[in-house]
Amino acid sequence: MLTLLKIRNLALVDRLEWDLGGGLVGVTGETGAGKSVIVGALKLVLGERAGKGLIRTGEDQCTVEAIFNLADASAINGILEEVGLDPCEDDELIVRRVVGTSSNKQFVNNGAATLGVLKRIGQHLVDLHGPHDHQSLLSPERQLALLDAYSVVGSEVAAYREKWSAWREAAEEYETARAQREIGDQEKELLRFQVEEIDAAEIKAGEEEELEERYRRTSNASRLGELAGAAVGHFRERISPGLEDLQKATSELRKIDPATGDLADEVESVAVQMQELERSVIEYLDELEIDPSEVQEVEERFNLVETLKRKYGPSLQDALDHAEEARVRLEGSDNREEYLGRLKSEVDERMKKLRTAARKITSKRKKHAPLLAEEVRSHLIDLGFKQAEFEVQLSPRDEPSAQGMEEVEYLFGPNPGEPLKPLRQVASSGEISRVMLAVKNALADQDSTPLMVFDEIDANVGGEIARAVGEKMASLGERHQVVAITHFPQVAAVAHQHFLVEKRVEGGRSLSSLTEVKGEGRLDELVRMLGGGGKEVREMAKTLLK
Repeated sequence: MLTLLKIRNLALVDRLEWDLGGGLVGVTGETGAGKSVIVGALKLVLGERAGKGLIRTGEDQCTVEAIFNLADASAINGILEEVGLDPCEDDELIVRRVVGTSSNKQFVNNGAATLGVLKRIGQHLVDLHGPHDHQSLLSPERQLALLDAYSVVGSEVAAYREKWSAWREAAEEYETARAQREIGDQEKELLRFQVEEIDAAEIKAGEEEELEERYRRTSNASRLGELAGAAVGHFRERISPGLEDLQKATSELRKIDPATGDLADEVESVAVQMQELERSVIEYLDELEIDPSEVQEVEERFNLVETLKRKYGPSLQDALDHAEEARVRLEGSDNREEYLGRLKSEVDERMKKLRTAARKITSKRKKHAPLLAEEVRSHLIDLGFKQAEFEVQLSPRDEPSAQGMEEVEYLFGPNPGEPLKPLRQVASSGEISRVMLAVKNALADQDSTPLMVFDEIDANVGGEIARAVGEKMASLGERHQVVAITHFPQVAAVAHQHFLVEKRVEGGRSLSSLTEVKGEGRLDELVRMLGGGGKEVREMAKTLLK
């Protein structure tokens, strides 16, 4: 669970340290007090992009740090190991975001991380639901994912998806070949010419670079000879005579003054080096005597390669690839029916394997769909839908998808006697919130996300329904850590912990603070949420707490 959340200079919060416990954690406060800052801080931890506008006025950066204590850190550690970050020590995960005016940084277990890493690990940490997040429940893809979680069919879907990818690859190859079934005689002739032209060149691996070097050398042989000859002339006319004179002079010096012996030795060493250098230049000049036939051969080869690159390039490898593609098309054209038959057989064989894998998924889905619907219905009754109907309908797809061979639709009938319709067609926002909460409760055992955050999803309910919503959140709190940001005293009263967000003015500036309320302080906050003071209202608040 989330054990500590630290916030510095974020919006109206200058400094906040929030120690959370388990179960249902209620967060209340007047509108505009700063409750949204908590959700904003968690979104930063989950890898959401941050703008400079989040930084408290007058500051140059804001920071958010979250510490999670994980029951099982294996999934998180797998991601951290993959990206080269330190694993969780004692199953504790530390995530920190620093948002500055000029740059943003993020850290996981004190190692620098990317936003992508935060998003990946965030999927395993927090399930956040805002006023509009329940709209995802209307998506067929999301509905299918929830059914699969309830059916515990993840491994079967993964195995099926591999076979689906193989089938799609074969099917696309077959469709492409079928579309190219008819190739005209003129196109066939062109393809044959291209294959023959490229094959005749007998291109070798790595030839391009070597050929360019040879061409540059042979085409500039005359100039290279002039330069090397001039270098030899310099040695013979200037350097060698000068060195001989220098050797004589230092030799005389040595005879007269033995202390100049080292100088004479250095001159001798330089003379030897110059002689070796002269020999090297002469050898290079001798090698430059290139046979005219070799020059012609290199030039013709170079021109041929440049022509192939121009026609099929930009590289020689592109030309080779083009020849292979043309060969395949010709083979398909010359042996079209046989070729298509082979492809079709491969498609059918992969489809057979795909259907075998799909049947395992379908069987589990059909078994668990009515069980999920029944469990959701039981939670809906608790949430005020005394006679509502809920079904999970499966129907076969016209074509297999990456998720299987059926699609799902959640059907909802809030009113007795009315036909069930797709959830997106019949439910109001308040109803959707309660249906989503019912589904979450039904999936509580399968959902491994440690922290669930509900941000004012009870906005369109009231009275006893609000109380039921709170009790369902508290029920989720028995298996998860749940944070509920709420305006309803019925929800706040059933929380295991209750925190109050308040806004005050100090030194002409607004500040938000978060404090845990207990005893009379909690009672006072419930009285405020119920609409004011008075003995009757206070007694009502006491009743809610009981």
